[in-house]
Amino acid sequence: MNKLFIIFIFLFSFKCLSEEINDPFEDFNRKTFEFNEKLDESILKPIAKTYSNFPPKIKIGVTNFFNNLEDVETSINQLLQGKPKKSINDITRFAINSTIGLAGFIDIASKIGLDRHEEDFGQTLAVWGIGSGPYIMLPGLGPSTLRDTLSRPVSSFSSITFHMTETDVNIALKTIDAIETRERLLDVESLLSGDKYIFVKDAYIQSIKYEIKDGIDVEDEFIDDMEDFLID
Repeated sequence: MNKLFIIFIFLFSFKCLSEEINDPFEDFNRKTFEFNEKLDESILKPIAKTYSNFPPKIKIGVTNFFNNLEDVETSINQLLQGKPKKSINDITRFAINSTIGLAGFIDIASKIGLDRHEEDFGQTLAVWGIGSGPYIMLPGLGPSTLRDTLSRPVSSFSSITFHMTETDVNIALKTIDAIETRERLLDVESLLSGDKYIFVKDAYIQSIKYEIKDGIDVEDEFIDDMEDFLID
């Protein structure tokens, strides 16, 4: 789950967007969703609450660190999507933040005008014309689609952590990343209403549509407001 998913939870809180979503495995997905909820309540959420008490500067640094790692995957997918300028922008971000920005803990690149983007292989497949397929709730991983699920191995291979030879370090980084992401969702849980399964499904589908279209169909002012909220 990334920042855009959080934004779209807000979006659904203020604008009730509904549409037919291909969910032929709803019974199985709902059971998986319940399993994920119990897993979250017993393990991830308590840890995320503890992490939320850390000083803001530390949390911002951790977020920047993982965003920096993702810039490599983003750069690769920008190129695959036929966006060479953005690809250069993102790999330049990685180079600057990994050095001057102290391994990415400080986002120097954004301060000098190199905007951050988020792209993965699932979005690349969408740009290539491959449909999303049915909605799938993955055990322990959350909402997805068939296209995004099948793209996961490629996305994993293009990530820096995949190529780390130290297994313990790899696992530790992925664990911290999950905790950091979960902590950013704590403040928006109270906004969830009605059928939580439907709410999360709709929010996820809208978020990936936003990402694929690079936000073209979303009001910039609204997104800016949500970005400001998340940063604060």
